[in-house]
Amino acid sequence: MRPWLQGFAVAVLTAVVMATSAVAQENSRGRTRFILAASWEPAFCATNQKKAECRNQSPNNFDAKNFSLHGLWPMRQEYCDVSDDLKQSDSSNDWKDLPAVQLSAETKAALDKVMPGTQSGLERHEWIKHGSCTKLSADDYFGAAVGLINELNGSAVRDLFAQNIGKTLNAEAIKAAFDKSFGEGASGRVKMSCRQVGKVRVISELTIGLSEDAIQPSEGNEPRLEQLIQGAGSTSFGCDQGVVDAAGF
Repeated sequence: MRPWLQGFAVAVLTAVVMATSAVAQENSRGRTRFILAASWEPAFCATNQKKAECRNQSPNNFDAKNFSLHGLWPMRQEYCDVSDDLKQSDSSNDWKDLPAVQLSAETKAALDKVMPGTQSGLERHEWIKHGSCTKLSADDYFGAAVGLINELNGSAVRDLFAQNIGKTLNAEAIKAAFDKSFGEGASGRVKMSCRQVGKVRVISELTIGLSEDAIQPSEGNEPRLEQLIQGAGSTSFGCDQGVVDAAGF
């Protein structure tokens, strides 16, 4: 083979190997099929003071130092087999007018603890818009979501936030806490949102990518958030820094 032709063949082979490696790497990251949305309630309440769950904020409340459950959302699916009338009612944001969600006493108590928005009917909205697409019972759907938010609140991520209330946290510190808690690269599946409250930018929510097994029942209550995060696709982190807001206005 002529030297120039041999060089060309090597270059082509190298390009093919690199492309194949890139595809394999992309596939190894998996795909995001669900989003766990975790709110920092004091930041939410700073701009929603009239909400029922925001009227009695206290530094002693559970939601003052822990993440609150916003929702568990299937990707690109909403309002599955939901009537137009219910969709219209949901869009009004007066969620207490929506049908009550049928939950066991145990699940309801657990949900009320981690989702302060149940005081405003948030669970009714979440069930109609997102839970309806999971083919689960409401009890199983919210039970799965509660389990996942509890794992987040048992992690170094929650500890980092609780220890820095009133202070600014940057993306690098939060990413490090995610990687420490849920394995190297976990931070690549997280997006942070911030909002402006007066002259201060506060951290309002973390949305965490999860794999397709997010709504599968856990075996023996074994931790599974790490596995679900690691099986999801990557995303950009979003907001680069913000204040961890304290409860109260």
